[in-house]
Amino acid sequence: MHATLIVPAPFSTVSGGYGYDRRIVSGLRDLGHEVAVVALPGQHPVPDAVARDAACAALDRLVAGTKTVIDGLALPAFAGLEDALSALGAIGLIHHPTSREHGLDEAVQRRLREIEQRLLPRLRRIVVTSPLTAETLAKDFGVDAGRIAVVTPGTDDAPRATGSGGAICEILSIGTLIPRKGHDLLLRALARLFDLDWRLTVVGSESADPVCAAALHVLVEELGIVHRVRFMGAVVCDALEALWHSADLFALSTHYEGYGMVIAEALKRGLPIVVTNGGAAGALLTPEAGLVCPVDDRDQVSKSLRRVIFGTELRREIADHAWKLGQTLPTWADQAALFAGAL
Repeated sequence: MHATLIVPAPFSTVSGGYGYDRRIVSGLRDLGHEVAVVALPGQHPVPDAVARDAACAALDRLVAGTKTVIDGLALPAFAGLEDALSALGAIGLIHHPTSREHGLDEAVQRRLREIEQRLLPRLRRIVVTSPLTAETLAKDFGVDAGRIAVVTPGTDDAPRATGSGGAICEILSIGTLIPRKGHDLLLRALARLFDLDWRLTVVGSESADPVCAAALHVLVEELGIVHRVRFMGAVVCDALEALWHSADLFALSTHYEGYGMVIAEALKRGLPIVVTNGGAAGALLTPEAGLVCPVDDRDQVSKSLRRVIFGTELRREIADHAWKLGQTLPTWADQAALFAGAL
């Protein structure tokens, strides 16, 4: 099989949906398939003229017979090309609808929703990363459920986290510094716990939304928790693994996740987890493997964090259940094979 994946440029970010894309591409190649990646310049997901021109050019350059897969972040750049995509038999890879991105202007959300409602039903097949996204596309975007395939992210084998071993509870949160990830809510929830010993490490690129990143740095100053919070930026490979290994707790107060890859990674390492139920973020957890709070509920997030930070025995019990659950998650090789079948 020969496939072409079309994504926004640059195709180099280390987390979230692009992480999924890169691992699936690698897995398909390991299975013997030829996969080309085309990175579209310009602004995404709200396309500018550069992005639209690049989308047209990408279609013109496609090799005959290739299976064309368009990442959902790049899909709005193809607005007006519905007939061409339909004739091509194009396939969508949707992590979550771009119109569900938190923090967008209402007019922008409406525009993206209209584009997705026109484009998504014209695609031959759509691969989504969670059952929730499949349900959303069928219910709200007019996509025939029979044309949707669910291929969740995989996981790598990983050693169980040993924890910090100290008196301070080391909390790890991973997510690009954008409004959807809800870092501000997590910081406000933790700031209430001034009587407990905790320290937060935030891993995530600050370049996607510099305004949001700057606001978070100001917020820790305002909350008086500068000495308890460190922003690490994008961290990969051995450095990231070291942070996983020494963490005592994973926390994420996201507004919406199409799946929640970092939550799966936390389970794989046996970390106790406190998350909000934004989108599919809480779907991976059992009641024993973590605490799931309502979206935007700072009080509940703070109370849940207090329970787990203060209750060291509870933390160990949750960690044991998380580890057992994490070992049942599929591998990337499994999911690449499923993806190939979906195409």
